[in-house]
Amino acid sequence: MRRLLLLGLFVVAALVGTAAGAASESAQANGQQCGAGANGTAGYAYAGHQATRVAHGVRATITPTVQANVAAGHVAGWIGVGGPGQGANGETLWLQVGVASMPDTPTMVYAEITRGGQDPVFVPLLQGIAVGESHRVAVLEMAGRPNYWRVWLDDSAVTEPILLDHSSNRWRPIATAESWNGNKAVCNRFGFRFDGVGIAASNGGTWRAFRPGAKFLDRGFAVKSLSGSGGQRTLSGGAPKPYAFEATSL
Repeated sequence: MRRLLLLGLFVVAALVGTAAGAASESAQANGQQCGAGANGTAGYAYAGHQATRVAHGVRATITPTVQANVAAGHVAGWIGVGGPGQGANGETLWLQVGVASMPDTPTMVYAEITRGGQDPVFVPLLQGIAVGESHRVAVLEMAGRPNYWRVWLDDSAVTEPILLDHSSNRWRPIATAESWNGNKAVCNRFGFRFDGVGIAASNGGTWRAFRPGAKFLDRGFAVKSLSGSGGQRTLSGGAPKPYAFEATSL
């Protein structure tokens, strides 16, 4: 973990962003505009959802569906909580986990940790992710330890407890694709599938279906809900089906 954190210090500048206030400047490539948003950090653009309810965690199975083509910056499909100015006193706090691609770097599963008053820490967790390869990821507040969170990968905790002050029962989780163009006039290509998206109704678990609320959809991107998802109840009146969607560049 120490080696990964040191590596993260070199690449953290390449992968910083959140869908809170998601936006970007216009980018042009091959005569097409993409990733154009109205507000927020220049160069960032999004395709995804924020949950309707405050929760204690979020989980999903994330699969890259196409070979990413990253001309500059990065692309990622991630789930997480928090964002710029989302702390109790306006601090920037967030925690996310997902799949990311950058130029000349193997596609990886990563975590990103931003504590109050500190720079984001980028942690590569697993490298060499292939198109069609799925991984179960989650960020979850710990049972019996309010404000302490962990990142999970394929049903195993992969971080130590992470203190995010005054974060308990505060945030509506996010599941989204993200592109950063490196502040260059380029269009990055991506495709991510999010299956089994759920939110934690209590510390440590009690998973419920993710119900999409606010939608992030910048120019040149698409978000498609998949058949049999969307939090609909089964004919037998059972629990809502897990939510699933695809986020892609056009």
